Amino acid sequence: MPPTVSLIRATSYKADELRVSVEAVLAPLGGMSAFVKPGDRVLLKPNLLTAGRPTKECITRPELVRCVAELVIAAGGKPFFGDSPAFGSAMGVAKANGYLPMMDELNLPLVEFHGKRYETTSEEFNHLLLSKEAMEADVIINLPKVKSHIQLTMTLGVKNLFGCVPGKMKAWWHMDAGKSAERFGEMLVETARAINPNLTIIDGIVAHEGNGPMNGEPRDLGVLGAAIDVFALDVAMLEILNVEADLVPTAAAAKRLGLAPELESIEFPLLRPVDLVCTDWKLPSALMPIDFALPRVIKSTFRHLYIRFIKEPMGAYQASEK
Repeated sequence: MPPTVSLIRATSYKADELRVSVEAVLAPLGGMSAFVKPGDRVLLKPNLLTAGRPTKECITRPELVRCVAELVIAAGGKPFFGDSPAFGSAMGVAKANGYLPMMDELNLPLVEFHGKRYETTSEEFNHLLLSKEAMEADVIINLPKVKSHIQLTMTLGVKNLFGCVPGKMKAWWHMDAGKSAERFGEMLVETARAINPNLTIIDGIVAHEGNGPMNGEPRDLGVLGAAIDVFALDVAMLEILNVEADLVPTAAAAKRLGLAPELESIEFPLLRPVDLVCTDWKLPSALMPIDFALPRVIKSTFRHLYIRFIKEPMGAYQASEK
């Protein structure tokens, strides 16, 4: 069967309007009940990049995570969410970006990812460490943010699943595979293929353009998309943004490996990319190298440990003293 990508125009994060939008974009795929059965443990995987720029649309909006969690609960599932940020902890990023009220009201657990080896389709990447919390969930719902990226041109559904590589393994993979954009793209594709999300819903209501993934600026894009096939959804989003797949290592790798369908083979039951096209999307002003030198990896590791185990606990202690 050809892949189906559901696309709609959506302009609001207000709870009632967003609920209507999410239900509408899921309707052609069978609604949430097509993915979640009573008792399922459902991982919601947002983009929790950074605590540093909470107003710059660097992460998946908590409003979207809340809406999806409510739909999972209504279908009888047991949602939890998690990520492995480059710096600090998922809890630290969630706190800084307004997730706590939603977590408290829904009793929605947040998990920090830990690694375990899982077999990948490509023997070359069988030493990937992937989150056991993701791999052992009954259902995975991928919730990426539409963003430009100074190393990878764009980060969409496939790249968001790199968050299931825990902790500082990300930095080591930048060092190991980053000397070749082709190999790094293939590593990201193999990660996505191993994680194999059941559903991807992409947050393009307000996106992040320019020098992303965090130093760009918010951009009203007005798009919400959903698909079972994360590779097909990325194809559709690049068409909307008028970005050539060959410029994006994940998209180019997916095409080489036969995982990215041709646009003409994708079924669009609602709007088509041409109906949502953005003619002036801003890509990074210049691309940076993907690979990390060893000193940068070591420095990054110590910064991560400082933020996670010293700075954040001190902040929590100070807050408790007030």
